[in-house]
Amino acid sequence: MSKRTFLKASGASIATLSIAGQTLTSSALAATTNNQPDNQSQGSALKSITDTVTGITPAERFERIAKAQKLMQQLNISALILEPGAAMDYFSGIQWRRSERLTAVIVPRDGKISVVCPFFEAPSVRESLAVGDDIRVWQEHESPFVLIKQILKDSGLNKGKIAFENSVRYFVMSGVMAQLSNLQHVSAEPVTLGCRMYKNQHELELMHKANEVTLLAYANVFAQLKIGMSQSDVKSLMHTAQGQLGGKGAWNMALFNQASAYPHGTKQKQILTEGSVVLMDCGCNVHGYQSDISRTFVFGEATKRQREVWQTVRQGQEIAFEQAKIGTQAGLVDDAVREFYQSKGFGPGYKLPGLSHRTGHGIGMEGHESVNFVHGETERLKPGMCFSNEPGIYIQGEFGVRLEDCIYMTKNGPQWFTMPPASLDNPIGQLIKLQTI
Repeated sequence: MSKRTFLKASGASIATLSIAGQTLTSSALAATTNNQPDNQSQGSALKSITDTVTGITPAERFERIAKAQKLMQQLNISALILEPGAAMDYFSGIQWRRSERLTAVIVPRDGKISVVCPFFEAPSVRESLAVGDDIRVWQEHESPFVLIKQILKDSGLNKGKIAFENSVRYFVMSGVMAQLSNLQHVSAEPVTLGCRMYKNQHELELMHKANEVTLLAYANVFAQLKIGMSQSDVKSLMHTAQGQLGGKGAWNMALFNQASAYPHGTKQKQILTEGSVVLMDCGCNVHGYQSDISRTFVFGEATKRQREVWQTVRQGQEIAFEQAKIGTQAGLVDDAVREFYQSKGFGPGYKLPGLSHRTGHGIGMEGHESVNFVHGETERLKPGMCFSNEPGIYIQGEFGVRLEDCIYMTKNGPQWFTMPPASLDNPIGQLIKLQTI
């Protein structure tokens, strides 16, 4: 296949992307459908598509806090300690970084949340605080842990359990507990996961938009692939496209040829040539909620083996989707895929050539969240859960294939955010209309 023919075919596939049979954001694709093979400015006309959605409201955060407090009361937890990260943002809206100077949110089992932060950081922390107004500051020569003790004392909490979010650093936990000899430290996972694992309709809307951004960006980049491009060239195109379409925090991976057999990359430097396998894994966020889509292309004419492996992976995705029913243990999704792959001569289990990683992971505000589609996971699937579906096959020394699309659970079973591509000849896929959970 010539470069000109390849790019024209690419443009045609982009033009047919649809949402439930309707054209997908044609204005955003205005430049992408320009099929001139030497056009260098195709990405320049991409426009943001994210102004149709709004971020999480303060009222929603208050609802989250109330749900967390209900769980804390059921579990006899007196207070929850959060450091900067997704959980802090989820409950308070605070978007901050971690350093040796502690900033923390304290969620008591009743009443308002409190924030502890360095004195000179308070104005900046306050900028993103969406709920509450109790910010207590400490000076450089003072201990933030004493402030936390005072917050709990003010709430009448001097006994019971204090729960630390899973990523809280050891020096924070030990510093807090040194001040609270009457309390017992426990994991906050039953509370944080009990809230964050189940997305509401608004959260799904934001994830749906993030997936739309990434899928459109793939279409744009696919049309611009050229012989001689490096992996960094393709990553740069994808980063630019997602940003222009309104995605934030874009991340991108592009692996060519033998490098595509390494699921998370290698130091090997590869150049795009006729017949190259191109494996990409990319995403972004919209108002803090993530997309995660992988695509595998062949530049030019694919070999019989490339087509067979690609189609096997596509069947693996469908098996995972069909197995992911309400009430099913998450681990059984992974088991079903591995059984199918073994029947095709891959594996067994995690052995190569085959599927060397889990079939999928939870996703939401973070790209990787609990629960996972992995052998032995007994958590049962419930409405509101979201997962990646990515049962790749990797053949070291040859190539790898990964197709990844995210799904969400409704009361009627799984739904795609993006429909996987039907064939290697039309390798982009479609955005699917969001359903009610």
